[in-house]
Amino acid sequence: MNWHVYIIETKDHFYYTGITTDIERRFEQHANGSGAKFFNIHSPNKIIYSEDGHTRSSASIREAEIKKLNKKDKIKLIEDSN
Repeated sequence: MNWHVYIIETKDHFYYTGITTDIERRFEQHANGSGAKFFNIHSPNKIIYSEDGHTRSSASIREAEIKKLNKKDKIKLIEDSN
């Protein structure tokens, strides 16, 4: 199965990093309150970054790597992908 790593920017400019097999479905889950509890406080705005072609394991590893980045480095990652 093809796993994706994604970053969602919230309406109050926080970044949320996660993994899924279906980014659009997962975004909708976050938007309607059935996703991560993080989105009970921070409303999702848009998907600003994604990587595909991962296994479940490699997606989890990459998610952890991205979560360790500071915001400046996350912005650079996002900008470099465009």
